[in-house]
Amino acid sequence: MTHPEAGTASLGPAGGEPTDRPPAVSNPRRALAVVIGVVFIDLVGFGIVIPILPFYVRSFGVSDAFIGLLAASYSLAQFLAAPTLGRISDRIGRRPVLLASLATAGVAWVTFGYAGESGARFGTTAALATLFASRTLAGAMGGNIAAAQAYVADITPRDRRAGALGLVGASFALGFVFGPAIGGLLAADPVVARADALFPAFIPATPYSLPSFAAAGMSFLAVGVGGLFLEEPTRDRSDEPTARTTAIGQFRGALASAALRPLTVAYFLVAVAFAGVQVMFIPYVADAFGYDATAAAFLLTYVGVLGAVNQGVLVGRLSRIVPSRTLVAVGSVILGGALVAIPTTGLVDRAVGGVALGGPAWLTLPLVALLVALAMLSLGNALVNVSLATLVSASAGDAEQGAAFGVTQGASSLGRTVGPPLMAVLYTVAVASPFLIGAVLLVPVAVAFARRSAAETTA
Repeated sequence: MTHPEAGTASLGPAGGEPTDRPPAVSNPRRALAVVIGVVFIDLVGFGIVIPILPFYVRSFGVSDAFIGLLAASYSLAQFLAAPTLGRISDRIGRRPVLLASLATAGVAWVTFGYAGESGARFGTTAALATLFASRTLAGAMGGNIAAAQAYVADITPRDRRAGALGLVGASFALGFVFGPAIGGLLAADPVVARADALFPAFIPATPYSLPSFAAAGMSFLAVGVGGLFLEEPTRDRSDEPTARTTAIGQFRGALASAALRPLTVAYFLVAVAFAGVQVMFIPYVADAFGYDATAAAFLLTYVGVLGAVNQGVLVGRLSRIVPSRTLVAVGSVILGGALVAIPTTGLVDRAVGGVALGGPAWLTLPLVALLVALAMLSLGNALVNVSLATLVSASAGDAEQGAAFGVTQGASSLGRTVGPPLMAVLYTVAVASPFLIGAVLLVPVAVAFARRSAAETTA
């Protein structure tokens, strides 16, 4: 029995997709590989900068509050820019939007690397202004994920989009596996000393500039790869609207749409819920287990590898036999359970201490409990995000894939703007509260999609 994935959104009629529609590109497999490669390269560059951000801010002698504000500036810019970039990609094409945004992001990362020079010449205020300006510009260009997802939707049949979008998610996960490791290596003293001996005087070589310049290099590499191999897909624009709408207008349209409203709200709630893990996980394992940054990095790598497998392989296969709405509901339950389980691992550690399970001394019962919770976290996150992206694609017409993804990615960016400062404050009140509040926020998502899935199954 077939199952409908979504109704038609007010952004544009999805309609039926003819099975004999000519391919949007000459070689869909190669095009998919190229766009996934471009996203991966871009995300490696983004991940390179992550390890240095707190230390870069502290190097100017300012409050740690600026670390949170700097992180929020990226997500806020992405929230504002994603709908616009998605809509522009509907109008002028996916390829030019992707290439232009990647090139601009490269410029932003170069500027980011020169913040230290700005501080040395013009003072702390100038340095912070450089950091925030470059980080905001990079965040705005990070809205190109909407165009990338729309590109994937253009070149894949609807019944295969979950798997293809899952590969995009896997490239995200792998980018966050390799990026921080590269950033940490480039910030090491021997590497900095070697670069300082090789660079001309006008190029600063510091633990902060080298990762920034490497991130810029990855963006420019992605531009080169895309320029050489990324083909612009042909699209049916017969249902493309002639009237131009603002980003706020697009959000109003999405919230007024029976198909897009629950997806937009779900993206926001999931992003806020997950912010507790993104922001407070490393402080939590440091406080509860006494782990240092190296141990925490290994845990993040473990989550990233699992995420790549889950999003790149597992979810695509499950989507062929299970409706996407059901996967969102199940994924929300698993993700919520993981959020509840994470703070309980600290209780296990306090109750039994470092009880070894045999084998290496570091393999203790509390660590195994934490690894199980993180595996649940990765699986739930993969099910929710890939399935939501599949539903977004099904909710809009072929001419407005970019606009639909732009709106929902913008909602996710807004959640990542609101969530981190909220969860950081909650953590100071009670260590477990960011994780438990996150689990509570996922309850309405699970209930809403379970009800809709049940209604469609019985229809």
